[in-house]
Amino acid sequence: MSCRPYTSLTVVAALSLATGCLQAAPTAPPSAPDGSIQASLAPSHDAGDMAEIAKKLNDPTASLISLPFQNNFDFGAGPDGDGFQYKLNIQPVIPIELNDDWKIIWRTILPFITQKDIIGTTDQTGLGDLNTTIWLAPQKKHEGQPTIGFGPVIQFPTATDDLLGTEKWALGPSFIFVHQSHGWTVGILANHLWSVAGEDDRQDLSVTFLQPFLSYTTPKHTTVGFNLESGYDWENEQWTVPINVFITQLVKIGKVPVSFQLGGRYYAEAPDEGPEWGLRFSATVVLPE
Repeated sequence: MSCRPYTSLTVVAALSLATGCLQAAPTAPPSAPDGSIQASLAPSHDAGDMAEIAKKLNDPTASLISLPFQNNFDFGAGPDGDGFQYKLNIQPVIPIELNDDWKIIWRTILPFITQKDIIGTTDQTGLGDLNTTIWLAPQKKHEGQPTIGFGPVIQFPTATDDLLGTEKWALGPSFIFVHQSHGWTVGILANHLWSVAGEDDRQDLSVTFLQPFLSYTTPKHTTVGFNLESGYDWENEQWTVPINVFITQLVKIGKVPVSFQLGGRYYAEAPDEGPEWGLRFSATVVLPE
């Protein structure tokens, strides 16, 4: 695996855990159990419904169908420090009920990337590598108790340009821990990818992704928070550590709940030709179950 940012970011876009699924989460009304999965998504949403929806949007293990569109803008990369990358992560999240006790949370991240002066003075545009995670999690949540999910993460070499992907199939374990209480959400997402097949002339993958996150939501469905979408490349012994801060607002457009997020990030650690700072704008559409 190359030490360049397009590789590590594509592999760990979780993403950007991470960050499209971890959207706005206000405190639930007193009558709703913490993390309840019973909120109605009927065409008409009252204040209690919106509070519960916003809470679920901040919990990757919640029973909520959502479609995030995460727009990322990174600056200061490349050999001359003037490279730019735009990445749109399309991140559908679909819960699948297995029985009264267990469910599967299926999350996929498909990136569309355009970049300039990241690889020398060349430009690339196209799809990146697809990443999908399947967590097994408890169907019921209990007030005051955290939720834990675990399962596989898989990467597919779907990049339409060799320089936008790794040309490797990869898989490994994934783990999610979430706790919500009194408007606060805290947790961590972790996974590791090893390459198992692909082009022999490309470097093997061994990448660990760690995303601790913390946020607080007001009764008006406004959330402020931060996370670290950190990745460690074991092949090149290199950390990439963007610190993301954000503000999110859940609103209704017509009868559809939509969450908007605006944030910025600073790269506390990155490869020599990695980015220095970035911006993020996300829109997450909540779909009926």
